[in-house]
Amino acid sequence: MMETLSIVWAVLPIAVLFGFMLDQVIGDPRSWPHPVVGIGNMIAYLEHKLNIGAPRLRRRNGVLLTILVVGGSYLLTWGAVWAAKSLHPLFGLVISIYVIFTTLAGKSLLDAGQSVLVPLLKGDLSESRTRLSWLVSRDTENLSEGEIARGTVETLAENFVDGILSPIFYASVGGAPLAMAFKAVSTLDSMVGYRNERYKEFGWFSARTDDWANYVPARLSVPILLLAGWLRGMTVGQAYRIWKRDASGHPSPNGGNPESVVAGLLGIRLGGINIYHGQTHHRAEMGDALHPVNATDIVRCRQLVQTATWLSLIPALIIAYVV
Repeated sequence: MMETLSIVWAVLPIAVLFGFMLDQVIGDPRSWPHPVVGIGNMIAYLEHKLNIGAPRLRRRNGVLLTILVVGGSYLLTWGAVWAAKSLHPLFGLVISIYVIFTTLAGKSLLDAGQSVLVPLLKGDLSESRTRLSWLVSRDTENLSEGEIARGTVETLAENFVDGILSPIFYASVGGAPLAMAFKAVSTLDSMVGYRNERYKEFGWFSARTDDWANYVPARLSVPILLLAGWLRGMTVGQAYRIWKRDASGHPSPNGGNPESVVAGLLGIRLGGINIYHGQTHHRAEMGDALHPVNATDIVRCRQLVQTATWLSLIPALIIAYVV
């Protein structure tokens, strides 16, 4: 097994580079087979079987769920790469490239931001609200232009980590199997990592695992975003100050890092009042409101994230080469 892994990792920089390029060019074609669909189906099946009984049992079963899904995703991917490589080394490389490609969401994240921006620029708030509702869990029916823009910027900032930086980081460390294991962690969190009656006990370990998995990439996002901001001519000193002041106030141990930096670079205030299922929640505010949040901030945030995405490739290739 170790010999096989060393062979896979010998071509790791190539797999990371071509997987990244495929994501940038193609994005997420809905008609293509996607491993995350299989992961989601596995989670749904196991959740139906395991999310039962007393709270204590459900907590234990939640741990079992995470082990089965993450471990299974890793082993199945490793097995697929091994089997392909046993047929021909180039076939193994192709499978690794494809798997890494499916774990990245660089183009689709920018496209999601654009899908909200286009009707917003046309003054079609109804359509912008609908499209934003596809990206966030908050209620969007009555959002103003500024609140739509804020929700979109927050989504772009936070998902830069778990949709781009984290998967490429894990791909560079452990190849396609580790990248897919991270994707399993992220999918678990999106499906069962909620603090509601159904998932509070069952999904707690999945949510914590997602926090642990994103811990290092979230902090790597700070210098990458600051450098991207500098290249875009934004005020980096202000953004660094905002990060030091506001990042720790975010309810997530990781989300405050990219969001506070983006708020500082754009000169806007993120966070504040959000409504979830009719209930009002106050999220810690980040940044100084040097101007009201508007559609232009989505444009600037997309440019910032795009630059940061390409910058992320540099340390990823270095890590992959060293490993």
